[in-house]
Amino acid sequence: MLIKKAPDIRESEVTPRSWYVRRREFLQVAGSTAVAVAAGAAGPIFEGTGTALAQNPAAQKLENLKRSPLSVTDEKLNSYRDVTTYNNFYEFGLDKGDPARYSGSLKPRPWNVVVEGQCAKPGSYTIEDIMKWFPLEERIYRLRCVEAWSMVIPWVGFPLADFVKRFEPTAKAKFVKFTTLVDMKQMPGQTEPALPWPYVEGLRMDEAMHPLAIMAVGLYGEVLPNQNGAPIRLIVPWKYGFKGAKSIVRVTFEENQPMNTWQRMQAREYGFFANVNPAVDHPRWSQASERRIGEFFKRKTLPFNGYADQVASLYAGMDLSKFY
Repeated sequence: MLIKKAPDIRESEVTPRSWYVRRREFLQVAGSTAVAVAAGAAGPIFEGTGTALAQNPAAQKLENLKRSPLSVTDEKLNSYRDVTTYNNFYEFGLDKGDPARYSGSLKPRPWNVVVEGQCAKPGSYTIEDIMKWFPLEERIYRLRCVEAWSMVIPWVGFPLADFVKRFEPTAKAKFVKFTTLVDMKQMPGQTEPALPWPYVEGLRMDEAMHPLAIMAVGLYGEVLPNQNGAPIRLIVPWKYGFKGAKSIVRVTFEENQPMNTWQRMQAREYGFFANVNPAVDHPRWSQASERRIGEFFKRKTLPFNGYADQVASLYAGMDLSKFY
């Protein structure tokens, strides 16, 4: 998953480019409580202290949001700038800053999601219809990526379980597969053979029905920015970030376990379940610690990303070093 120039250096050990280029900014605001920072030469102004009082003035605001009781409430949010400029989204390039730089070509409206497979109500549905069906809520979740970095993000979305139930999956539906957009004009990174396109992810049905899993359509009270997976993406907070399929165009209810993209690319390193497990190392690095973006020191990785009390029962009796 990593493109490295030196085999002995992990990406998690390298100072992110966005931090380096902002070094003077950090020095200038040392000791202050807030600062407005520019997103680019002609970009909007963002608040950079974790409360995002000023975000993207051009973005559509999402109204009447309620805070989910499932939210993490004891951790500081990452700033809007962190969340929108440090991303894995290979459809726009391999560098963490590429999605913010190149995702302007994505057109998230109009947008349809096809629902198909083992369900009673298949069809093609607009993103506007989908957003009308379900009350939106804000959920503050930790999201950890396999390279050992993490963020705390206020997602806006609705329970994946509600989405699943609306289409009435049959008894044969044991898995839910998510397929993302393929369009090289909109997603220039797809011109490179970095991954087999389209990007595919999947969940076991009981995972999809767990109340922590959501379909996200926004963050920080606004519609999703392109670089974060607009207009709709998957969030499964107890799993590594690569499970969170972005820019979803197809949801398929399947009888058999789908082959997800990273498992297809390198099954030895990336399994289907991708549960955060500090006891099982990635073949090329330890998973025992992580660096929260915006923090200097590493912190201990928590089993299931800190959600063990809620989700560990889903995997009772499974060998989590085998089903990784």
